[in-house]
Amino acid sequence: MRIIRNFALLLMVLCSGSLFAQDAVATNVEMADGLRSSGKIYVVVAVVLIILFGLLAYLIKIDRKVSKIEKEINEGKK
Repeated sequence: MRIIRNFALLLMVLCSGSLFAQDAVATNVEMADGLRSSGKIYVVVAVVLIILFGLLAYLIKIDRKVSKIEKEINEGKK
């Protein structure tokens, strides 16, 4: 149940971020146009996605460790 809740929270955060980006599309951004025309924008997007997935994997790993420690503490109290 916790995984579903965390996934839903992540989905809401990602969707709300796109709402704020609508103003940036309407304005002329020279750096983005330059990166897009040379094809380097895909490298930037790939690096950002790798970093985000790495952070997500790290958080999942930490959550599992904390859950395991909490479970051991609760079993020790019984």
